[in-house]
Amino acid sequence: MKTLVALSGGVDSSVAAALLAEQGHDLVGITMKNWCYGEGDGEDRSCCSLESIQAARQVADRLGFPHYVVDFEAPFAEHVIQPFVDDYLDGRTPNPCVSCNAKVRFPGLWERARAFGCDRFATGHYARIDRSGGVPRVRRSADPSRDQSYMLWGAPTEALDMLLLPLGDLEKSEVRALARSRGLDSAERPDSQEICFVTNNDYGAFLEGQVSARGPDTSRVDTLADGEIVTREGCVVGTHRGVARYTIGQRRGLGLALGSPMFVVALDAARNRVVVGPEDDLHRREADLRDVRWPSGRGIAGDLQVLVQLRSRHRAAPARVIPGPGRTARVAFDEPQRAVTPGQSAVFYDGDMVLGGGIVADDRERVMEG
Repeated sequence: MKTLVALSGGVDSSVAAALLAEQGHDLVGITMKNWCYGEGDGEDRSCCSLESIQAARQVADRLGFPHYVVDFEAPFAEHVIQPFVDDYLDGRTPNPCVSCNAKVRFPGLWERARAFGCDRFATGHYARIDRSGGVPRVRRSADPSRDQSYMLWGAPTEALDMLLLPLGDLEKSEVRALARSRGLDSAERPDSQEICFVTNNDYGAFLEGQVSARGPDTSRVDTLADGEIVTREGCVVGTHRGVARYTIGQRRGLGLALGSPMFVVALDAARNRVVVGPEDDLHRREADLRDVRWPSGRGIAGDLQVLVQLRSRHRAAPARVIPGPGRTARVAFDEPQRAVTPGQSAVFYDGDMVLGGGIVADDRERVMEG
């Protein structure tokens, strides 16, 4: 079987390639160049740096298959970077990995696999593919601490149909041991950081750089500027450094001394206000969703009882999905959930099987009027 394998230079994709090579796959390696870093900004990057590309090439050379670097900067900027910046400026907290997988990585790998005449393509994600039904479905990894099925809910069905996930039944410790036993240089390479294109995890500085490059936007409130911290009742209790630098559920960095712990419970981007309250105000029973997607491409006729995961490390909770018009839905949880955050994904599970998902929509009811 001729198989395209995505290589980032890290241990996961390296071991995925090694396992496929040992199984007899005729491999073609590809590294996606998604982002161009400035001078001095790429040496310690988890992806797209010259070091990462060289590490990926060394894996291909060691295992004896060709390797190509393909430029994906334009679609990555359009589908990941620009929405990432806009979401933060508008008071949402996006998950760029979900956007990348759904709109750049998996469509791009699927297209390149077909162009290279490959039967399949493979990545080093910790998840599994179930082909027992009529439509391929993503399942959770055998290693719950590394499970990445949450990030794959938006991947196109045609891509899932060609996808191989060699690490789905392995634990991370096993993967590193396999890399060491095969003499792969990536065996001790550190894991990638949460946001691969943000240096030092300082997304505030990244947003400032992007806004500066775009130029002034008079149609949007400057949510990188200082503003008021208010209570749900509208009382001003402090100042903040810009709504875009905060997220729902945040406690640190508020600089408040009000006698009891206060958390960010809402972000009012229209007035550049951070709304705070006690932790009880963070718990919600319902969430409205947009951009809802089901792997079959079809919606559901009625309410569906599922498990819903709200963040990559959130424990999926029992809930009812209620379909709405178009690609919308409402999730009603059996028990209130903490920090339901606009911009994050709500992923529907049946046991360990991904049924679909959507993006948590803005909830203006959280924002105090007046």
